[in-house]
Amino acid sequence: MAAPAAAKRPCWPPAAAAAAEPNKRHRTADATPMDAAAGAEAERSLAHAQRRQQREHQQQQHHHHHQPLLPGLPDHLAQLCLAPLPPRLLRAVCRPWRRLLYSPSFPPFLSLYAVLDDGADGGVSFAAYDAVAGRWDELPEPPMPSPPPRLWHPSFLSRRLPLQSVAAGGRLVLVAGSTQSLSPALPRPMVFDPSAPTPRWQLGPRFPFAPRRWCAAGSARGRVFVAGGVGAGYDANDARSGAVWDPASPAAAWEPLPPMRDCRFSRDAAEAVCSRGKVCMVSLRSRGAKEGAVFDLCAGRWEDMPPGMLAGWKGSAAAASAGGAETIFVVDEERGALIAYDWSGDRWRTVAESERLKGATEMAAGGGRVCVAAEGGAKVIVVDVTTPKPPWRAGGPAAAPSTWEVAAPAGKRVVALHVLPRMTRAE
Repeated sequence: MAAPAAAKRPCWPPAAAAAAEPNKRHRTADATPMDAAAGAEAERSLAHAQRRQQREHQQQQHHHHHQPLLPGLPDHLAQLCLAPLPPRLLRAVCRPWRRLLYSPSFPPFLSLYAVLDDGADGGVSFAAYDAVAGRWDELPEPPMPSPPPRLWHPSFLSRRLPLQSVAAGGRLVLVAGSTQSLSPALPRPMVFDPSAPTPRWQLGPRFPFAPRRWCAAGSARGRVFVAGGVGAGYDANDARSGAVWDPASPAAAWEPLPPMRDCRFSRDAAEAVCSRGKVCMVSLRSRGAKEGAVFDLCAGRWEDMPPGMLAGWKGSAAAASAGGAETIFVVDEERGALIAYDWSGDRWRTVAESERLKGATEMAAGGGRVCVAAEGGAKVIVVDVTTPKPPWRAGGPAAAPSTWEVAAPAGKRVVALHVLPRMTRAE
């Protein structure tokens, strides 16, 4: 049976009908005013909907970034309530608390700052270890002079050139270094403030003496302390001069120190550590014949170093508050021992002894911790020097302090350490 005519109808119009009917794609020109008005209204409705979605998204973002720290309390009062909590807890609870932890308005926790050897080219970089987050964060590059300081020289491959840095007034300060031609590299200090709203490097005032290297440098009651050293050429007056400066007051000038008694502090980079109002330093950090000097900040004069202090000073040194008093710590790199100085008895006591401390060359102290660069700067050994732990048994020796390790950033080695407030950042 033949199929019905309707079933045989093609899906496109016959040729005659197609010729008689205008192309549907060109009918817009013949659209009525009512159709044009409807199209315009649809476009306005679509644009309105898009703007509404954008406003809602912005409101959600605003709410996300401005939700209260503690519901029912203004943020400034909530910060007072949260300040005593451990930083690890604040970071783990919620995003608003984590952001608060790294904001410039919140009391900062302490971090470990390192000057790093970048490798064979002798370049240098800087990083901060955040113990709460468990990571290294790079610092911005400082505005290095030309030529910049170097850590290695082709003629002295067995000895690293020091880039001397100081932690003072909550800031990291570069004070002395050597160029590739073994000339002083820094005509003025460079200062990094980690607690600033936008952490960056700034230049301090020019030194009141010729730029130098191989000097004694340290912190004295929040101020940068520099003494001795050698400039482009040896000069006895430079080798006996010194000055102090407050990095918290960039506009302040350097204050000169009375001349040192001799010129012996110009052979090596030396740490100047402050304890009980006195700045102490030795002319040679390693074992061997050395001289010591002490500057009394209150009396404003140089003194001889106590003989017991000089005899036991056999390595890198740092000073920090421990047990309510400011204590000088030294790491004996040959013994692998961390020792602390006792002013009353003019003697050193052993705090910790470990094979891991052997060969240590750099150290820093703060917040009840002593941090020591070991294994050529490949790692940092952290020693807890807070109140000693009770003995394991009655009458026995005190338990050894807790120690742990922090690996240096990949491909780099630590050449200097400092303990400073954590770096402000957007979290």
